[in-house]
Amino acid sequence: MMSEEGLPVVSVVGRPNVGKSTLFNRILGRREAIVEERPGVTRDRKVLEAEWLGHHFELVDTGGWMPSGNQLDDKVSAQSERAIQDSDLIVLVVDGTTGVTEEDSRVASILRRSDVAVVLAVNKIDSPLRDSDIWEFLSLGLGDPMGVSALHSRNTGDLLDRIIELLPTPDQDVIEVSEDQKESISDEVPGVAIVGRPNVGKSTLFNRLIGDERSVVHDMPGTTRDAIDTVVETELGPLRFIDTAGMRRKARVDDDTEYYSNLRALRAIDKADVALLVIDASEGVTSQDQRLAERVDAAGCPIVILLNKWEIVDQEKKDEVMYQIGQRLHFLGESPVLRVSALTGRGVHRLIPALEAAIDAYETRVPTRKVNEVIQLAQSAQPAPHGGRVLYATQGAAHPPTFTLFSNKELPASYVRYLERRLREEFALGATPIKIRLRRRN
Repeated sequence: MMSEEGLPVVSVVGRPNVGKSTLFNRILGRREAIVEERPGVTRDRKVLEAEWLGHHFELVDTGGWMPSGNQLDDKVSAQSERAIQDSDLIVLVVDGTTGVTEEDSRVASILRRSDVAVVLAVNKIDSPLRDSDIWEFLSLGLGDPMGVSALHSRNTGDLLDRIIELLPTPDQDVIEVSEDQKESISDEVPGVAIVGRPNVGKSTLFNRLIGDERSVVHDMPGTTRDAIDTVVETELGPLRFIDTAGMRRKARVDDDTEYYSNLRALRAIDKADVALLVIDASEGVTSQDQRLAERVDAAGCPIVILLNKWEIVDQEKKDEVMYQIGQRLHFLGESPVLRVSALTGRGVHRLIPALEAAIDAYETRVPTRKVNEVIQLAQSAQPAPHGGRVLYATQGAAHPPTFTLFSNKELPASYVRYLERRLREEFALGATPIKIRLRRRN
């Protein structure tokens, strides 16, 4: 099954802790998937474009098959099974140091019943002395195994040669796009980061927005480990929704995997055009929500506040939560507050108009003439103290709107806030952050 871009799809599957994410990173040539020597670190499907000898394909990293026994493991396994259905080729990764396991046999049985081509990669074959260990895996019935070491890059070139050999030819109508063009196109698509504490419903919202069960959803905190993003066609045009890991305060991050998850989430915020701050209405606005909002606001990213699980909250709690918004998130100013249910979809339809307003404000560019008119009117209505005056003003950048003010002397911070407020009101900038740069002119 070709991707929407006309590229063949290659999925890396297998049981937990056999080195799937290490191989995924090795093929990409950079660290994208979180890797740790512990089962179950990867839970969602991560999809990125890879290339080998001029051949491009989409590479999918999946969570490992786990013995059925709890709901989360079943959901992760279901994600892997879906990857098989959506793929043109499967790379089944097994561990050469442990031999054939019951889970390996179970995965192989599913693959044998599918119509998808399979490459069997026996990982952790770190030296020629261990090459003979691969032949035990002939019993899986998936053809000749290939011994590789994803960690040390041993034989991974041969593995990629085999992958390219078995892949279908891409659609002839697909137009080749350079890496610079791809980056430019990606930059042109507005990014919407879904952020919040663990277990507030971010992945449920993400799946509802993209119309697909892409992220694993479960009521155990910390289910999402990577930042997963998907471009979705909406009435506004394409939007790139980014599902991030839930972020806890630093003092409670005692796990290497969670540390890297937090880094990915913060990186997603820095690159986003707008952030959806998801708050669990049944718990109210916590101090952690407040700190996270401060972090997003500091990144210069406009925020839309989503009060999730609104349908299960009684009226008294609703009134309390709205009071908390005003008290604890007052620094977000005019950020829209939406009351939604990601689970049922109630109120989610109001999200796109709110995003449109936030993105429009974030991308606003104002002619220099109009900027100076507003500043002069503001100064006429309320002159700066001690003879201070803005002589000239201009908008130097967007994303977010950034204004440079040239003054005859230092201006008090309170007066700069006054000018910022007037700019925000006159140009309908809503909740988007504004940067003011002061330059003193002799």
